[in-house]
Amino acid sequence: MVHDLLGQAYSSLQYNRRRSMLTMLGMAWGIATVVLLLSYGAGFQLAIENIFSNFGAKLIGIFPGRTSMQAGGSKAGVQVRLKLEDVERISTAVPLVKHISPMVWLNDANVQKDVRNFKWEVDGVYPAFQSIRNFDIDRGRFFNQEEFIARSRVAVLGSEAKTKLFSGQFAIGDSIRINGLSFEVIGYLRPKMQEGNDNVNTVIFIPFSAIGDLKNTEYIDAIWLDYEGMEYEKVENETKKVLGTAHNFDPKDKRAVYVANLMKDLTQFHIITGALRVLLAFIGTLTLGIGGVGLMNIMLVSVTQRTREIGVEKALGARKRDILFQFLAEALAITFVGGLLGIVIAYTVALSVGSLTLYSAIAQNAEAGDVHLSIDLGTLAVATIILALVGIVSGMLPAIRASRLDPIEALRYE
Repeated sequence: MVHDLLGQAYSSLQYNRRRSMLTMLGMAWGIATVVLLLSYGAGFQLAIENIFSNFGAKLIGIFPGRTSMQAGGSKAGVQVRLKLEDVERISTAVPLVKHISPMVWLNDANVQKDVRNFKWEVDGVYPAFQSIRNFDIDRGRFFNQEEFIARSRVAVLGSEAKTKLFSGQFAIGDSIRINGLSFEVIGYLRPKMQEGNDNVNTVIFIPFSAIGDLKNTEYIDAIWLDYEGMEYEKVENETKKVLGTAHNFDPKDKRAVYVANLMKDLTQFHIITGALRVLLAFIGTLTLGIGGVGLMNIMLVSVTQRTREIGVEKALGARKRDILFQFLAEALAITFVGGLLGIVIAYTVALSVGSLTLYSAIAQNAEAGDVHLSIDLGTLAVATIILALVGIVSGMLPAIRASRLDPIEALRYE
């Protein structure tokens, strides 16, 4: 019986080929829209994650500020000045910290190579800073612990700094001068995303111990760290408590020290991108619903045209559920074929478009921050569920109407 009913459904589709094809095309357009909108939402979220990973997602930066609250008898407005001892305090008292590094920077340091002379930022950091900031080495290496201990005058160049200082020449093993002192180049970095006046690709990194030859390091300009696990708020709060105890300020005072917690920002963006994906899925479902309405109308017309056929089937012993299954199978067949065609259309569009400009419109070396229309299994699964629901809902009403026809009245129908 089931085989016969499926055969009748297929014959009906073949008989009304043009009508069936147009209906399938409507469903295909709807499912293609759903898949492309979902893939855009997924691509947008991935682009945001790539932007944050460029800086190091599990990254916390601490910068000195000025108190805005009274604490321990101290009045507000006291400047907080970070020292190297604070790095040791945080490393010891905050157990989740993985790597930590102080930073002292020289703004507009005089960097020279032969006749080339530039005013760039020079940062003195620990060797662990490479892991903290997720720096990729293009050629050579970052300085190590032995060079840090020995106060070696070695330097790692940003990608743009290497290009401007050495052009196409081999830089590793050569030397540059920073404020008159000679430093050996041991490596240079791959290009990082650079927005506006950000000079990340011209920064030169040297050991924290060596920058003491160029600047007084009694006070440090920043502390950078990364951490284990996902308890980013716990790490931030414990870090503030440690510094508050050492410098006599209230840990709740947001102005005493400024804390840049990238995972907190990323979590907030995840909420936004999650809401965007739900909205896009809703819009896609509404678009697919238009195709579903077209399918429902076609099936209702089909029920009207085949009223006598339904009456004959019932007279020969067909039950209500048999008629219901026959028309529902016909609707689902249109939905299934239209869905496959829609997925093919979505893949074709995604491959043709490739990526949509997002972050690269305002930043250099930021192609990873663009939206790539990648269709994954999760997107296809969600689209399939939406398609199945629309197909069932669209086909059920005509199928129920067909199954409830009175056989005598159906046979009388002209």
